[in-house]
Amino acid sequence: MNILLVEDDLQLGKALCRALELAGFNLCWVRLLHDAQDKLSQRSFDLMLLDLTLPDGDGLTRLVEWRAAGQNIPIIILTARDRIESLVNSLDSGADDFLAKPFALPELISRVKAVNRRMAGFASQTWSLGNLYLDPMNHQVTLEDELLLLSKKEYRLLHELMRCAGTVVRKAALEQRLFGNGDCVESNSLEVHMHNLRRKIGKERIITVRGIGYLLKKETQG
Repeated sequence: MNILLVEDDLQLGKALCRALELAGFNLCWVRLLHDAQDKLSQRSFDLMLLDLTLPDGDGLTRLVEWRAAGQNIPIIILTARDRIESLVNSLDSGADDFLAKPFALPELISRVKAVNRRMAGFASQTWSLGNLYLDPMNHQVTLEDELLLLSKKEYRLLHELMRCAGTVVRKAALEQRLFGNGDCVESNSLEVHMHNLRRKIGKERIITVRGIGYLLKKETQG
């Protein structure tokens, strides 16, 4: 899970990076809203942790702008503003959750996991689509109660498609999840992994949207 942390406090930022990385998340930390915008334009993230009081602007104002522009990344607000009105206003402006500073790190990690599950459309620890189940905690996938042996990249691919089930995931976003930004990727590498994944879970489950990306169907016939 790739997280964009927008926090200007050096001590808190370092502590959050350490705790979240130990919990198994990938962190990208910036201290300005301008830098956050640059990162969002360069790559995709699964979730943002956003401070509201930043040196180059108000996080809540920028949140409203992002939502108006169609940016749908899940966002958890981290704020020292302890008034109930301010926190509720964060939700009304498009935040998915909030935590008032100071907060306990285990609570933050729990909130991050909960928002990720909620945004994926699943209410339990195990994600399911028909007879296909994915356990993100144990990195296991089962089909009709049979454990599937997926490669690391096949698992990452299914995880991303299942997290966004019912919507088209762009090819560039899938390539970034599988290969990162710095790897040299052959032109057909994604298609090869997609072919292998389809063979294992059923080719009818994944629809190719030509020129855009792929869609994992929420329902299958039969």
